[in-house]
Amino acid sequence: MSAVQFVVEGGQRLGGSIRPAGNKNAALPIVAAALITDQPVMLENVPRIRDIETLVELIRTTGAECEWTGPNALRIHAREIRAANLDPTMCARIRASILLAAPLLARCGEVTLSPPGGDVIGRRRLDTHFHVLGALGAEYELGERFRFATRGLVGADVFLDEPSVTATENALVAAVAAKGTTILRNAASEPHVQDLAHFLIALGAHIEGIGSNVYTVHGGRPLHGATHTIGPDHIEVGSFIGLAAVTRSEVRIERAGVQQLRSTLMGFARLGIECEIDGDDLIVPAEQTRRIQSDLGGHVPKLEDQPWPAFPADLMSIAIVTATQCEGMILMHEKMFESRMFFVDKLVAMGARIVLCDPHRAIVSGPTRLRGTKVESPDIRAGMAMLLAALCADGTSTINNAQQIERGYERVEERLGALGARIRRVELSAR
Repeated sequence: MSAVQFVVEGGQRLGGSIRPAGNKNAALPIVAAALITDQPVMLENVPRIRDIETLVELIRTTGAECEWTGPNALRIHAREIRAANLDPTMCARIRASILLAAPLLARCGEVTLSPPGGDVIGRRRLDTHFHVLGALGAEYELGERFRFATRGLVGADVFLDEPSVTATENALVAAVAAKGTTILRNAASEPHVQDLAHFLIALGAHIEGIGSNVYTVHGGRPLHGATHTIGPDHIEVGSFIGLAAVTRSEVRIERAGVQQLRSTLMGFARLGIECEIDGDDLIVPAEQTRRIQSDLGGHVPKLEDQPWPAFPADLMSIAIVTATQCEGMILMHEKMFESRMFFVDKLVAMGARIVLCDPHRAIVSGPTRLRGTKVESPDIRAGMAMLLAALCADGTSTINNAQQIERGYERVEERLGALGARIRRVELSAR
């Protein structure tokens, strides 16, 4: 993965319309799940980002055909696939490599995986994957590599020990292939999990309870090919709301999937950022109070993330940057990951007034004028947050390790440039 640098000229007012890309966190499990059928699958609105490209490379090593038929259209045909000993270097690039466990188990009866990579935002346990696949009839060995095998997946009544998104996705795919009925309890219900379930139904699966935390899957049915369109990325929509807010700009977010945005809009409203709904478009007006809403009695308010349908963990970094440009004080409580807030020192270096209380909590007091500086992108979401900070800061900022941002945001410098942002992408030569 080549190193990329963004050079950002801050302080520019933006304006215009932007459309969110397909949901990264839906596209990854759906691309992996396309291996569950031996018939052709056509996927549309697939974000052309680094994580997807890496997963496509991995899938090709199984013998499946993968072809980009358009800028965001992907054809996958897993007519014949083999039990792949998947490349450890590619597995280490993305967390989504673990999503190949269920479809390869179902098709080949075995699979060997290296520990997955992904953002370093705290411990991201994999235990739930092993527990749920084991409950459905898989055997596994743990070591430097993970080995799964099965003589046939069988439906079961399974309680997930945590509502893990990726474990729920692996469980859904495995349950579709398993003989009999599976009930998944305490399952994740995020929009991307729902999108995967709808894709599996398009293939011929029978799934009940979509959008709840209890899924009933009647497995073992014959599967066929299908065409499926990935839904809009609600995290990207939240990023664009933050972008408009911190740059004091009016931005229309087209086809925003507003039905999935209740908790996001409520969270930004607490910061004094209101949005207007126009059909399936979202308009962020330039004129905002930007006044943090105190709790009843004048108490310092709190914005916290929780599993869906509460405020998404992936938007906490964006919300923190937005709060630096709003009047008042707020406690930001990151419940999900113990290292996600460690990027705030970079905002402090830019002039933000933030006190990091512990790995999960930070107090933000605003508004503050940020100044351009040299920073580094530690992960996808913090990287995008740093880009927003750079765009509202005085002067020029340099963001190193910007390839992390590109893992989750497609052509971000081009798309934000169309709104008036001044971002220069520099590809650094390897040393």
